[in-house]
Amino acid sequence: MRHTKKTIKLGRKSEHRNLLLANQVCSLIEHSRIRTTLAKAKAVRPFAERMVTLGKRNDLHARRLAFAFLRQKEAVRKLFADVAPRSGSRQGGYVRIIKLGPRLSDSAPMAFVEWVDQPVVEEKPALAEKETAKK
Repeated sequence: MRHTKKTIKLGRKSEHRNLLLANQVCSLIEHSRIRTTLAKAKAVRPFAERMVTLGKRNDLHARRLAFAFLRQKEAVRKLFADVAPRSGSRQGGYVRIIKLGPRLSDSAPMAFVEWVDQPVVEEKPALAEKETAKK
């Protein structure tokens, strides 16, 4: 039985999995929205929320813990300066997972991972942009 064993293994060894999840969280901090498989999205959510909790603490120890996981100075700076202050009043649930359809190549279920408090950005279809460019 797998009681209290929450690690989603993703078919990788632990070192590869840890680096993959750290890179996914860094990309989420940098771009505010990433597109990935549903399994990776569900694995990334707890780590991203833990990083925001560290950012809300905003002390030296929290900054060092975040850097130990993320390993990118720019991502840590943006986490503490931009992402965490936006979530100051929220008690948890900083990340949203939006399910998409299957990927065309291998039918893997895809999802968007984004911050809950980010401003909504509507994407214009490419066809509409071409029509406005002609006019």
